[in-house]
Amino acid sequence: MSEIGQAEEKRNRSIRPLGRLAPYLKRYRGMVAGAIVALVAAAVTSLALPIAVRRMIDHGFDQADRGLIDSYFIAIMIMALILAAASALRYYFVISIGERIVSDIRREVFDHVTRLSPSFFDVNQSGEIVSRLTADTTQIKSAVGATASVALRNLILCLGAVGMMIVTSPKLSSIVLIAIPVIVLPLVSFGRSVRKRSRAAQDTLANASSYANETIAASRTIQAYNGEDAASRHYGAAVENAYQAARAAITSRSLLTGFAITMVFGSIVAVLWVGAQNVLAGTMSAGTLGQFLLYSVIAGSSLGSLSEVWGELSQAAGAADRLGELLAEVSPIAAPANPVPLPQPEGRVDFSDVHFFYPSRPGRSALHGLSFSVKPGETVAIVGASGAGKSTIFSLLLRFYDPQQGSVSVDGVVISSVLPEALRERIAIVPQDTTIFATSIHDNIAFGRPGASRDEVRAAAAAAQADEFISRLEQGYDTQVGERGVTLSGGQRQRIAIARAILKNAPILLLDEATSALDAESETLVQKALESLMEARTTLVIAHRLATVLKADRILVLDQGRIVEEGTHQSLIRHGGIYAKLARLQFDAAIEERMLIAK
Repeated sequence: MSEIGQAEEKRNRSIRPLGRLAPYLKRYRGMVAGAIVALVAAAVTSLALPIAVRRMIDHGFDQADRGLIDSYFIAIMIMALILAAASALRYYFVISIGERIVSDIRREVFDHVTRLSPSFFDVNQSGEIVSRLTADTTQIKSAVGATASVALRNLILCLGAVGMMIVTSPKLSSIVLIAIPVIVLPLVSFGRSVRKRSRAAQDTLANASSYANETIAASRTIQAYNGEDAASRHYGAAVENAYQAARAAITSRSLLTGFAITMVFGSIVAVLWVGAQNVLAGTMSAGTLGQFLLYSVIAGSSLGSLSEVWGELSQAAGAADRLGELLAEVSPIAAPANPVPLPQPEGRVDFSDVHFFYPSRPGRSALHGLSFSVKPGETVAIVGASGAGKSTIFSLLLRFYDPQQGSVSVDGVVISSVLPEALRERIAIVPQDTTIFATSIHDNIAFGRPGASRDEVRAAAAAAQADEFISRLEQGYDTQVGERGVTLSGGQRQRIAIARAILKNAPILLLDEATSALDAESETLVQKALESLMEARTTLVIAHRLATVLKADRILVLDQGRIVEEGTHQSLIRHGGIYAKLARLQFDAAIEERMLIAK
């Protein structure tokens, strides 16, 4: 289970986590007030009905005044209309409040999560987070909407009915009141069990959702390896675990509801028997017994409903608790209290004695005392074996993480003293795995600079050698590219990512060249696009292509988080060290061809 799913078992198992919703409710005071007024009106009308019934029984069948029965039925009909109108208004208000609050929560959680540092996503599955945004907020919508209003209505009805029962017959009321503690105490105990099991059910559902999300995203790979059956079995097991957890929660709720209803209506039967004896003895009128009986039914059904909605509120409390944990996550990468403004952009980069390990791997250092500088406009290629620390340099420069020791500076300013947004405005990145969104080509390129005109987007695409293939598409720049750009080739995706970086026009470029093989034409077009992108910019490139290495002003060779060699391609080849070995492995054929031409 991920970190956000590991809650302390000793936490209070009440519905207190629903108190987290109070700030959202305050935003819609008018609607809340309207819902409360409608709810109280419906409850009061319901409580007035037994009085009308008693009068009708005791006086309405008097032969001396047949018209009296008509007036009682008219009064009951008016009450029914008031009850219907109040109930309709209550439903409208509470459902609207639920939808509105859940929209606010989803927006706030999404905004918060997208601003968390990558260290959070290193230890948490994206599918589980998506489950928080969907399944958990749906639970809250149900609680804030129907469940909470039903609970409040039943509470008012129960208290009102008990009060009227005492007024109607103190003797009979004592029998009912004795049963209340017997009902309420197990209710609280069962509620704790329901919430605990509901939390477990939500966690297992999140795990199943996470696996489904990952599997669907990798559907082509799964089909290529004939892994459909294995994936289906794995997901089936995850769904079965979710079902068993949900079944445990349902069992608790069923026992809770059954116990409450048995006790409630058992007490009503006892009251009815005693009341019948009083009517026969002449100490109570039939109408009074009928009124008391109706109040008993109202109180009993309300208390029984409370036991049921208590379980639903407990489930919602578990969801609110999980969302609260997510919102309580604090990113270690925070804006400084007194940010230092960056000077006019030049593009200078400095790493000074940087030591760093990933929070998810504290025992394994990624960088050891790394120091180097990149002058404005210089192109520096970073070469090294897998795991040498190349990508870590990019992550630190973008301030996705902070080093445990040393400093990283841009244009002479330590980046931890700068607003992260201001820092990232000066950096464009083309990652190895290009990120293409499921929208139009225009929107994908414009992501580099929101608000860019269509002409600016087209100019960036032309510079990235992408305008020609885009123009050949039936919808042109409005073509929808599918999830992760599935309708585009690898070379086309790379050129769109390059166009995005060109449009951003940042003074510093981070380029992680794709290792995927491209056809000769795509390779040439991508190389031309990269040359256009790197022109007049400070460029750090994790190099996989010989052409890029040869054009670099300087090459840094990393090994186990340290710079072990530095120089040009020719000087490092002559040196015969690590770079020469890597070059033979990565660039062997191209190097031999160029050396033959040189000879």
